[in-house]
Amino acid sequence: GGQQQRVAVARAIAAEPAVVLADEPTANLDQATGRALVEMMRRLNRERGVTFIFSSHDPMVLESADRVVRLVDGKVASDERKSPGEPQAASS
Repeated sequence: GGQQQRVAVARAIAAEPAVVLADEPTANLDQATGRALVEMMRRLNRERGVTFIFSSHDPMVLESADRVVRLVDGKVASDERKSPGEPQAASS
């Protein structure tokens, strides 16, 4: 699984946008494929400056993010940012 998600991300970045919106990008993926997709998004962020904004319930995705905004009943409940240079959390 995951070919459709990878193709969707590739299609989304083909025009070299500054921002990509992704709804549950790792949904229905096995752990290894989800991790590979997240690593690809991180690499594109680092190397090309692409910003990814996504909704997710996947703890691995949330741990890899530089910023996590949590919503409860449609309102911002928290806004967490990692310090520059802070290592990304390892996923288990």
